[in-house]
Amino acid sequence: MLKYDDLPEYCRDFLSYLETIQNRSIQTVNEYYYDIRMFLRFVKILKFNVKDEFDDINVKDIQVSVLEKLTLSDFYAYMTFLSRNRKASSKTRARKVASLRSFYKYLFSKVKLINVNPSLELETPKHKKGLPRYLNLEESTKLLDNVSSRHEKRDFAMLTLFLNCGIRISELVGINISDYRDDTIKISGKGNKERTIYLNEACKNAINEYLKVRPNDKAIDKNALFLSERHSRISRKTVHVIVKKQLFNAGIDVTQYSAHKLRHTAATLMYKHGNVDIRALQRILGHESIATTEIYTHLDDEQLRNATKNNPLSNYKKEIKE
Repeated sequence: MLKYDDLPEYCRDFLSYLETIQNRSIQTVNEYYYDIRMFLRFVKILKFNVKDEFDDINVKDIQVSVLEKLTLSDFYAYMTFLSRNRKASSKTRARKVASLRSFYKYLFSKVKLINVNPSLELETPKHKKGLPRYLNLEESTKLLDNVSSRHEKRDFAMLTLFLNCGIRISELVGINISDYRDDTIKISGKGNKERTIYLNEACKNAINEYLKVRPNDKAIDKNALFLSERHSRISRKTVHVIVKKQLFNAGIDVTQYSAHKLRHTAATLMYKHGNVDIRALQRILGHESIATTEIYTHLDDEQLRNATKNNPLSNYKKEIKE
């Protein structure tokens, strides 16, 4: 876990507020840490003409009064810096704007360390939202059919959960054996919010088959459902590697798909083939906003093409006299 001790005290207090009061996950708090540290390093260059290498710039001595005096033009300069010097996409810049707004809101409204909030007028960079990439039903079946490894039952169970339940990779690695009851699993999602996942027969069978070969006597973390090669709780990094390997085994382009794309796949398959209501899908995926869920309810190009072809007027012709 990061200590954040290279930031000023008011920044560390903000990160502590996110974790303890806002109940944000450690991963989310770490992202805020990196965003704020990068911003403060830029401020050092902008306002103090620091010549050090960017990643070596010390920001611990920046007074909060400096942040209060920044202007909208300064924020725009930071956005330009991110785009040109750091090659940050519009999506990344939008996230960093959100981080800054939250940070300044805390300084202004919560702890009242500043008298004005110069970030209020800062707009979120617009970015085009592409449709999420996903495996179709045939590709998903092919992936499951071709699972092969030393820990085949474990890997098959993980992929089955991804493709049937649409859980996040962080949620999968956090599952405990004690969370598994009959046809449900209790998981901890974003912001440490708990929700219950209902399992179909495929998921129950896959988990039960894995539990038969799980090395219980060697397990370092006795309660972790999925164990690594070294018998500790499996890590996110290891799961990423496993998913890539199994995609390769199935002949699927590993440069285009990942563990998170399997979440897209599950959501899409449930919506297209399972007649799942959008609100139900929102609860299954653990989305706070329905707007987030709506990106999973896209139609693929073939469906759009067929919809046009199947219009009852699609064959209508009229001869027009010249």
